[in-house]
Amino acid sequence: MADYPRTAVELRDWFATEAACREYLQRLRWPDGVRCPDCVSMKIWPMKPPFYRCSQCGYDFTVTAGTLFTDTHKPLRLWFEAIWYVTNQKLGVSALGVQRVLGLGSYRTAWNWLHKLRRAMVRGGRDRLAGVVQIDETFIGGPQPGKRGRGAAGKALVLIAVQTQGRKIGRIRLARIADASAASLEPAVRQAVEPGTCIQTDGWVGYSGVKALGYKHQVIRPANELGENLLPWVNRVASLLKRWLLGTHQGAVRPDHLDYYLDEFTFRFNRRTSRSRGLLFYRLMQQAVALEPVLGKALVGGRRLKATATNRG
Repeated sequence: MADYPRTAVELRDWFATEAACREYLQRLRWPDGVRCPDCVSMKIWPMKPPFYRCSQCGYDFTVTAGTLFTDTHKPLRLWFEAIWYVTNQKLGVSALGVQRVLGLGSYRTAWNWLHKLRRAMVRGGRDRLAGVVQIDETFIGGPQPGKRGRGAAGKALVLIAVQTQGRKIGRIRLARIADASAASLEPAVRQAVEPGTCIQTDGWVGYSGVKALGYKHQVIRPANELGENLLPWVNRVASLLKRWLLGTHQGAVRPDHLDYYLDEFTFRFNRRTSRSRGLLFYRLMQQAVALEPVLGKALVGGRRLKATATNRG
């Protein structure tokens, strides 16, 4: 059974001390007992808190080693407050908002924390979309419209995959891709969609090879025919994504940081019907202790462009 606070008052009661925070992380990370992060041995000696020593390889470690919280100089209680705040704002948060709410002295710290949490919103190995999935691309950013297959200066091309549920939108996957060529589209489709799924696209030539990849392919319209509503769920998600980026982040998203924001949007969208914000806190905490650490410099530089669906919301 999921173990999480239901209210902000419970959050502060549960995690009033650093020891309580570490104990919670330990239950999430090692439900079957403490393991060495280096050799995964369970032959562990408790040292002076918060340290453990592996009797197999001699490695000294804490529960935060090899997680999102690695080498943090801030109290875990503050991290828990940050995660609660981020998951309880339905439309997302800005770094400035995090800085103000948590009383952080540095905007850069708030920015780094938010991007680390956005990375944690991705969970590798998630189930791919199945059933009937609509797929199309959209340009994000830049003042001028882009040309399909060629791109545009200052713009990023994003593949959108939407699992349909009758007359409703199901789960989504988003992926930043280099261009609309088959070489970029096909790996992204494979990462996002289960083989055997019925994929609905327009007649763009970049999708002409998906049938050979093991998908059922339904072309909704020829490439030379216009019609914004022929892939309605994709268009709806594209509109919501752009509105969210503009409203929550004032559109100030660098292309090399876009992946993090796509991760956050996917996480929030796929959990939009959740009635328990505490459960969202729990899920993000689970992913935070399973996430490999990343240095601040890597966050500032953004992630290398991949033609894959990096979102696993």
